[in-house]
Amino acid sequence: MSTISNNFDAISDAVDRVNILKGTANVWDSQSEFDEGLDKTRFRQYANACDRVKGFYQEQHEKQTVHFNLEARANLKNNVRARMGVWEALELLNTLIDESDPDIDLSQIDHLLQTAESIRRDGKPEWMQVTGLVHDLGKLLFLFGSEGQWDVVGDTFVVGCRFSDKIIYPETFKANPDSSHPVYSTHYGMYEPHCGLDNVMLSWGHDEYLYNVLKDQSSLPKEGLAMIRYHSFYPWHREGAYSHLTNEEDEKCLAAVRAFNPYDLYSKSDTPVGVEAVKPYYQALIAKYFPPVINW
Repeated sequence: MSTISNNFDAISDAVDRVNILKGTANVWDSQSEFDEGLDKTRFRQYANACDRVKGFYQEQHEKQTVHFNLEARANLKNNVRARMGVWEALELLNTLIDESDPDIDLSQIDHLLQTAESIRRDGKPEWMQVTGLVHDLGKLLFLFGSEGQWDVVGDTFVVGCRFSDKIIYPETFKANPDSSHPVYSTHYGMYEPHCGLDNVMLSWGHDEYLYNVLKDQSSLPKEGLAMIRYHSFYPWHREGAYSHLTNEEDEKCLAAVRAFNPYDLYSKSDTPVGVEAVKPYYQALIAKYFPPVINW
């Protein structure tokens, strides 16, 4: 076991040295390199998704209303669901398979480590590596008394204004009562033009939850927090929707989310990362950016 560990440490040190020599070690928004030559057309294939995925989005789009989102945020303020460290949270989350993912059936710790390791291989800074490691920890909501995966996972979107046709399966919003609401069904809905995403309510799920947990309980930079908050907001960062609500500050967030997205999406593989081999490295990073115990 010690030989394997020593070999891994040597390889890890060599990768870090190469990245420094390449001059990319601290450039978080440089072009991703790990995915060169990858067939990206096989990802996010919702047209051919299984019934599990389609059924998930049918339920999510029906139930994510303004009323529900207001209640979810009130519940967040009034409850601490657990107290534990980040690595403990990673191990707890490993019991969940994301029903909204059409690409692959992976345990959560596999996906998170694949994301973090791909960021690391490209020489991105430590804060971005650890952001990749924790970005889906908000899925712990599923284990904390959620109503189902529909209020935890899946692509996010704005509630309180007309549902964008850039959202996956837009026709399924017909069953959502907000679709016929006199205010919520309009172009701007309950918002002002270019009010900024900080003043807009996104559909409740793991992104929004984790952002609210970590914004005051970590030393992640604003770019890392944006990656966490908006990584599932595909109608915005991939399809260009909601430009009538965003402002200049959101453009900075958009750059961060787009820099992060390839690592979240294209690092998925059937081959898991050896958890015990990389655990010491990531535990050291966790100690740099998070307190020993977090209020969840």
